[in-house]
Amino acid sequence: MPKHQHLTLDDRSHIQASLNAGQSFRQIAHDLSKDPSTIAREVRKHRRMACSSAYGRIKNACLHRKTCTLSGLCEQSKCRRTYCRYCSKCNRVCPSFVQEQCPLPQNPPYVCNGCAQRMACVLDKYLYNAQSAFKCYTETLSSSRSGCSFSDDELKWINDLVTPAVKKQQSLHHICVSSANQLTCSERTLYRLIDQGVFDCRNMDLVRKVRYRPRRSKKPHKVDKKCRIGRTFQDFEQYLRDNPDTPVVQIDSVEGRKGGKVMLTMIFTVSDLMLIYLRDQNTAQSVIDVVNELDRVFGRDQFKRLFPVLLADNGSEFSNPHAIEYDAEGQFRTRLFYCDASSPYQKGALERGHEYIRMVLPKGSSFDHLVQQDMLFLASNINGLIRKKLNDQSPTTAFSFFHGTDSFLRLGLEVIPPDQINLSPSCIPRKRGD
Repeated sequence: MPKHQHLTLDDRSHIQASLNAGQSFRQIAHDLSKDPSTIAREVRKHRRMACSSAYGRIKNACLHRKTCTLSGLCEQSKCRRTYCRYCSKCNRVCPSFVQEQCPLPQNPPYVCNGCAQRMACVLDKYLYNAQSAFKCYTETLSSSRSGCSFSDDELKWINDLVTPAVKKQQSLHHICVSSANQLTCSERTLYRLIDQGVFDCRNMDLVRKVRYRPRRSKKPHKVDKKCRIGRTFQDFEQYLRDNPDTPVVQIDSVEGRKGGKVMLTMIFTVSDLMLIYLRDQNTAQSVIDVVNELDRVFGRDQFKRLFPVLLADNGSEFSNPHAIEYDAEGQFRTRLFYCDASSPYQKGALERGHEYIRMVLPKGSSFDHLVQQDMLFLASNINGLIRKKLNDQSPTTAFSFFHGTDSFLRLGLEVIPPDQINLSPSCIPRKRGD
């Protein structure tokens, strides 16, 4: 049987029939070429409680229903039942009610489809139905692919950038090209958001939009893949073979709350010294601004010695390599290469450094209350931690040895004594003023 990425209606019908026959998850998984855990998750997620009882019997889940002799609990004089256990109101009005839990739904197969006592059982029952399971799956799949994936802050950022330009009769294509380093979405996404009415501008403000019928076209990409030509990880390895002993600086982003401030991190792989820069938005221009500032602080000659090669991932914030490698006058200053997709191990030194950041600011924490001074203090604590790989020296000491104390001080970092290193959440305040 062919292996599908998602369970189809036929797959679910087979699961239902197999459960009715009393087969195990392992047997069902073998028939469908799936993992047993996949079948178990499917059954537990889409099982439903059956409200009906056994034919001709009152639903009664009390533990004492077989021996109970209580009567007259509902205080109705016309009631002709000998005992209240034969009444549908018994479980609701009886003060001695103790619900009996059937062990079958608590353990595999988690449903009562194949239970031999199912037709005579008066307890709560869980059943798996292929039709209802497939309907729930399709509804979930449809809802997960609809709606807006941007946060309120991100929408406000894009709206403040796009709406004034649209009011000036600028086309969206013109806006996307001229503000490529500020935008965090594609041109097609802008059209979709305006069409949904989430911006202050409307379709009527787009002159050509109301005159032309939409045409089929390929979805444009925010990141031009041509920028990676000659800058792949294979090109990076070849460059190091041709230029041995060239120091490498790995660069990446660390996100906080979605739509909020973002960190830009750098690490010198020889000394393990980490730099952290706070940015308002995760845009290409914000990365370019950081590189320009480092170029200004150190001067061109020292900058080229410290940052001869940069290794980044495939994020859109690094989608303008020319502006990173060259200054505004077109003068070359560094080389940028990209890791392969989904290969964070290729810049493992920086990924390990991010673990120290997450010790202080766990994943999901907001960076909005932080300032650059907090980043410098956090980086100083991380760089003051003694490393075994550095022969029991700290990155601060190693960097100063290789590049001099003056270069270290220009980075704005400070030397923190070993006994005062703090990488707990109390390292930096949760809110300004704490």
